[in-house]
Amino acid sequence: MATSLPSLASLRAFEATARHLSVTKAANELNVTPGAVSLQVRELEQTLGVTLFERRPRQLVLTEDGSIYFSTLRRAFRMMREATEELTARKRAPVLTVSCTPTFAAQWLVPRIGAFELQVPGIDVRISTTNRLTDFNSDGVDVAVRHGLGRYDGLVSERLIDDDPVPVIHPALRAKLPLDTPSDLAGHALLHDVHRQDWRLWLDAAGAEGVDPGRGPVFVNSNGAIEAAKAGDGVALVRLSLVARELAEGLLVAPFPEGVMTGLAYHLVYPPAALDRPPVVAFRSWIIAEARTSQVVEDPSIRAPQRPTLKAVR
Repeated sequence: MATSLPSLASLRAFEATARHLSVTKAANELNVTPGAVSLQVRELEQTLGVTLFERRPRQLVLTEDGSIYFSTLRRAFRMMREATEELTARKRAPVLTVSCTPTFAAQWLVPRIGAFELQVPGIDVRISTTNRLTDFNSDGVDVAVRHGLGRYDGLVSERLIDDDPVPVIHPALRAKLPLDTPSDLAGHALLHDVHRQDWRLWLDAAGAEGVDPGRGPVFVNSNGAIEAAKAGDGVALVRLSLVARELAEGLLVAPFPEGVMTGLAYHLVYPPAALDRPPVVAFRSWIIAEARTSQVVEDPSIRAPQRPTLKAVR
């Protein structure tokens, strides 16, 4: 048979009294009289058949049973308070859910999203990271950022960031091993993103000879390849927009700035009706402006004026 729970009022009275070790302070918190708190605590002790407090002159001390019970109740009440606060906060602030890949979130969006929250306060921004396609009807997503050709039936797709993959390497590794021509990559470990064949495209466009495009470790996403390059484990071929900060800070260098124009880019994608919501309108305006600014301020030394053009279908 299931054990009946004591009344919530008695549990609240006990938790507050145990936390303050004072009936008076508990009564002030609960906005009742000290007598009412004492009565609720005694009723709880009678219901449980245990003594929860040692009542000393001018002092309350938890018994062993009381201490164990309090530790559990304290967590339970904290969880209830947090759940209530989250619920009421959601009622107060409009929620904007943005879907993007983990790499784009970590390398581009998350470092910048604070600027949007300062510019447009009062919006609860939630970033959902996934590599899969988004179903706007069932996933609860307002807008998505996706990498591709920007062709999504029934959806609005706006080009955000052009996508130029470039080889990047740790400065110390480049100083240690020759890397003056693309063919020198034969002496380096190539770091791969499991979802892409960019090395083959880039090596073909660069005219590299004797380099096996399939050689080297494979990572689940670009984050792993970038971190491995920063650790000096090899050369990663990554989208320029994802390593602009590392290049600017000298954590990585780009020996060959020639990008490969594949027609791929990052796009902001959303259903036409999404613009009926002011938070979506505000976010769209901000991210388009931020994307333009981020490309303008890139160090021109890491780009070349002429880039080989390839056609790729992925």
